Amino acid sequence: MENTMEFEHFDVVSDDSDHHFLGSKNGKWFNDSKSKVYKTIVKEWKILEQNLPESIYVRVYERRIDLMRAVIVGAAGTPYHDGLFFFDIVFPSDYPRNPPKLYYHSFGYRHNPNLYKSGKVCLSLLNTWYGKKKETWDPSESTMLQVLLSIQALVLNEKPFFNEPDALPSEKKSRAYNEHVFLITCIASFHLLKRPPRNFEAFVGDHFRRRAFSILAACREYANGRVGVGYYGCDLRFPMVQVSRSFIQRLVMLYPGLLKAFRRNGASLEGLGEQLEVESQESKKKSSGVFKKIVEKIKQVFRSRKFGKNKINEIQGRNHGLESV
Repeated sequence: MENTMEFEHFDVVSDDSDHHFLGSKNGKWFNDSKSKVYKTIVKEWKILEQNLPESIYVRVYERRIDLMRAVIVGAAGTPYHDGLFFFDIVFPSDYPRNPPKLYYHSFGYRHNPNLYKSGKVCLSLLNTWYGKKKETWDPSESTMLQVLLSIQALVLNEKPFFNEPDALPSEKKSRAYNEHVFLITCIASFHLLKRPPRNFEAFVGDHFRRRAFSILAACREYANGRVGVGYYGCDLRFPMVQVSRSFIQRLVMLYPGLLKAFRRNGASLEGLGEQLEVESQESKKKSSGVFKKIVEKIKQVFRSRKFGKNKINEIQGRNHGLESV
């Protein structure tokens, strides 16, 4: 079976039967290789083929040059990590005068203030969200690659709560939003495994075979507050994190079904139990106490370095004198 390592980042395919914009009325210009729009889109293909990052994959269609499908892999350090986010794209008949239109495969969930349940994508670069002139679509410079990179960096980011223009500067609400986003990102994996988008079947299966253990292990760490939601696998250390009771309850309910779905998909999950184990509050307090002591010792070391070598020797000598009394 084709795996992700063999799955091309950019490819031309023939099956466009499940594309959201299949019925769009764009005339027949997309079959005219002499038209200006046709030539512009072919240039876009070349830009994507040569410049896509490791975390973005694109399929275009040989019979409908006006259609495109892309998937963005959720980045580490965000609540979207290990998730797959699919977008169907259509180029208008006056492209690049006007930007492409995007439809997000939401599965009925709102993953972000910029991504609606209806599939609408709000982004300045698409002229679907307000922004400064330099942030909006520029027919002479803007490209499809810029759109995908903007979604990856500006939308599927570390703290999506603050994408909401009226959001108050509340870290507590931001953490709660990350909890919600992680949960529905896990739920979306059920839908993707059950019915992966056409031409991405092998990719979806292989992705979740490889990432299943990491996703489930993250569930365990998040439920027990050992790491901030979104930061599993990152090279960061946190004190015990306060997570909401509703988040833990939903994770406990979600975990067994997720484990079963990943096993059916062929993932190797040795060492992971059938149930999500949540530590008692007493156990958490003990763990937190030990962690705080370690952190305090590290701080003391750094403080001592600030005194300089001579001062440290002086203090050590003084301590030695006290010990000998």
